[in-house]
Amino acid sequence: MHPYLKPTQISSVKCYLEGMNVKNKEFFVVIERDEDGVYVGEVPQLKACYSQGDTVDELMVNIREVIELCLEELEEELPMNEFIGVQRLVV
Repeated sequence: MHPYLKPTQISSVKCYLEGMNVKNKEFFVVIERDEDGVYVGEVPQLKACYSQGDTVDELMVNIREVIELCLEELEEELPMNEFIGVQRLVV
């Protein structure tokens, strides 16, 4: 386990794409560790934006690439959902 992250943690990644109006846009990455110990990340602000890695650092490199791909797919800059946070609920 990464020494600074709990099993479910929020991190952020900044992304820059030339030619688009997305410069240093901050995206939040929800990070979980699956049953095999693989880190899985999701970007709630972008639809179907997921990646994984054997380490948190590898996940962050991979998710940056996926964010860039997701943004390239957008034909125009659409309003994105505002990320508010994560709440823990015990049922």
